[in-house]
Amino acid sequence: MWSRTNRAAEEFYARLLQEFDEEKKGICKDPFIYETDIQVQLISKGQPNPLKNILNENDVIFIMEKVPLEKEEASLVEELQPEDTAISDFSTGDNVGPLALPVGRARQLIGLYTMAHNPNMTHLKINRPVTALPPLWVRCDGSDPEGTCWLGAELITTNNSVTGVVLYMATCKADKNYSVNLEDLKNSHKKRHHLSTVTARGFAQYELFKSTALDDTVTASQTVITLDISWSPVDEILQIPPLSSTATLNIKVESGEPRGPLSHLHRELKFLLVLADGLRTGVTEWPEPLEAKSAVELMQEFLNDLNKLDGFGDSTKKDTETVKHDSAAVDRSIECLFTVRGDLDFAEQLWCKMSSSVISYQDLVKCFALIIQSLQRGDVQPWLHSGSNSLLSKLIHQSYHGAMDTVSLSGTVPVQMLLEIGLDKLKKDYISFFIGQELASLNHLEYFISPSVDIQEQVYRVQKLHHILEILVSCMLFIKLQHELLFSLTQSCIKYYKQNPLDEQHIFQLPVRPTAIKNLYQSEKPQKWRVEINSGQKKVKTVWQLSDSPPVDHLNFHKPGIMETSLFIWLNYQSPKETERIS
Repeated sequence: MWSRTNRAAEEFYARLLQEFDEEKKGICKDPFIYETDIQVQLISKGQPNPLKNILNENDVIFIMEKVPLEKEEASLVEELQPEDTAISDFSTGDNVGPLALPVGRARQLIGLYTMAHNPNMTHLKINRPVTALPPLWVRCDGSDPEGTCWLGAELITTNNSVTGVVLYMATCKADKNYSVNLEDLKNSHKKRHHLSTVTARGFAQYELFKSTALDDTVTASQTVITLDISWSPVDEILQIPPLSSTATLNIKVESGEPRGPLSHLHRELKFLLVLADGLRTGVTEWPEPLEAKSAVELMQEFLNDLNKLDGFGDSTKKDTETVKHDSAAVDRSIECLFTVRGDLDFAEQLWCKMSSSVISYQDLVKCFALIIQSLQRGDVQPWLHSGSNSLLSKLIHQSYHGAMDTVSLSGTVPVQMLLEIGLDKLKKDYISFFIGQELASLNHLEYFISPSVDIQEQVYRVQKLHHILEILVSCMLFIKLQHELLFSLTQSCIKYYKQNPLDEQHIFQLPVRPTAIKNLYQSEKPQKWRVEINSGQKKVKTVWQLSDSPPVDHLNFHKPGIMETSLFIWLNYQSPKETERIS
């Protein structure tokens, strides 16, 4: 028996070590199969972590679970589960998953992991010193009386040597009411770990805003704003966090909310990206027009109107009022957050006309041909903002003196011309907002608006700046952040995007004082409430959590109600007897 167990520990360790070494070399692999019925996956930093609702850590971990079953096998699996819970039947393709292992089998796997790392097990055929592997977590089916849903083991190392192992057991159940009080939890922890004193630290998470779809045809942007609060000591279960707590806002905003005040600006950005892609690839996928009239008709009318005003008039007012009306149709109460500039110059007005009506390359060529002809004849002598280096701006400045360069409207030239004036317009829009709201200076924005990089990089940086704008407007609109916090958030976003690529899934974190946002949470129910009980004498703790949704994705809870989760953590210093007890 022991020889078989020893061999199993050796083989198990060797297979995990191989996967870990390949991950360090940057070799990304699919989950591998262990003993025909177990699937093992190495979760790296930044990947979706199934333990995110139980642990805050985002380190590299091994996840073990049952190999996904075919659909026809799923009903049989559910029949074998306890009445309160069943293995999840979330479908992916032709498989059902994720699936959990029996608790007894999970304990065996944890035992092999701890046995292989035990420095006292020198008879094992494993190179010494043993390479410490990432933590191992095993999905459990909740079939034991405690309702265990996860078992885990994490190594403790000193000077690259394994000196101990932290064992985790997470349990979960659903009920209409939670079943314990704080003193019971403390006494249970003292008894389990033979302690005389303990401390309790609280944590609460509030969902301040989450976007929802209007209907099945309109997809909402994935915008979520939550508030994390921690404090100590804890006085009672579900205690409202005191004003002396530590609080952090977590902000994830996806651009393009169709009902938001920036929807028109986001559409312009999308059109800009279409042009940039067309310039790079030679293929332009033109979007659907917003205007009933053709682009050529709109351009001819626009030039005629300017000509009637002796070429110097300003038709900005009419265009601005039209766009303002569109924004106000979304919600007049938020119009003040982002208003269309009233100082659009000639090139910017061209952009507004063409970005909403051009549907082909031929449209583009014809529109620019009309513009150049009007400039050559002197029908219009429009005004421009200073600082533009676009080809159209150069032609307009030349027209003031009656001599213009000849421009061949062929190849990528028309696309480049429209892209340039669109870039200029959007940059000025963003500058107007950030400076007007006193959230950033030109120096702060220099990286995003600099013309010194190639045009593709300029578009990419403007896209980053738009995402920052979406984040700020969401916080202004949905949680009414004070200007001081908005300024700090702006600087944090600017710093992040100067160093990182565009990532609309990134969660921006902003430390806040509870006194500044107390109205957002004090009268609300938390999405999660957790207490962590530990002692300074030993590195052990008990975590007990209430949540309004299942913290695990491999069990279905048939009883409605509050989700009650417990996480018990032991610290074991390795010895042969302890390893034998674990396995």
